[in-house]
Amino acid sequence: MENQYENVTRSAPGEERHRLQGDCERCFGLCCVALPFADSADFAADKEAGQPCRNLQADFRCGVHDSLRQRGFRGCTVYDCFGAGQRVSQSTFGGRDWRRHPDLAKTMFDVFPVVRQLHELLAYVTEALERPPARPLHGELRAAIAETERLAGLEPDALLKLDVAAHRAGINELLLKSSELVREDALRRFRAKGPRKAFGRGADLIGAKLRGADLRCANLRGAYLIAADLRGADLRSADLIGADFRDADLSGADLTEALFLTQPQLNAAKGSAATKLPPSLERPAHW
Repeated sequence: MENQYENVTRSAPGEERHRLQGDCERCFGLCCVALPFADSADFAADKEAGQPCRNLQADFRCGVHDSLRQRGFRGCTVYDCFGAGQRVSQSTFGGRDWRRHPDLAKTMFDVFPVVRQLHELLAYVTEALERPPARPLHGELRAAIAETERLAGLEPDALLKLDVAAHRAGINELLLKSSELVREDALRRFRAKGPRKAFGRGADLIGAKLRGADLRCANLRGAYLIAADLRGADLRSADLIGADFRDADLSGADLTEALFLTQPQLNAAKGSAATKLPPSLERPAHW
């Protein structure tokens, strides 16, 4: 079997982004089994980790994929494995699925969230590498991709012993430096005047009234923007890594060039045809 994860540091940016997107056709429904969820506004039922979702079919496909939101499974529509599902299914376990090989099931389910974290980091570092202002860090970013790929390619037992938090801490420092270079360059291009409002990591902006706000190049890393009014806000080149956009209204907002914005973040928010998005992301169907 051809290993698509070899020599990835030489992949073109577009190829790398595509590889870090979930491909359900090559996965054994891992997110539908390995992860738990609770009866809530996001899920219409309880499910324990390791228990198959009631909507999972024999072919590992979701039986209600086209109507998840209508059936109360909104949480499924805002989840992305960043390509970890197909990697664990096809590479780590060599195409052996948990139904035909029940002895592998628990290990496979335990490994999946570890690889998912590593693939999320790969997605962020890949984006930083695509940003020309971060060129002074490109060598370090490529090294970070190579090391993260090495870790993601470990055998199951080694993956389960991996200190992902320690690896993430080092990557986060590099991403922060990249963000500062990109945002400083954007500020010069925008010729922004006056002091920029500082929110700080993890800012509590739940329900904040930010309609039409100038948030260009803002540091909104990990900000809680749940149900925030961001209609018409200018978020160009803002750092949005880990920002919580659940039920935030992005109608008419400008998110072009936004840093570290992911599809799950958009899927969790509200928006409109007038919302401007980076070319690498799709307009959610529910907008």
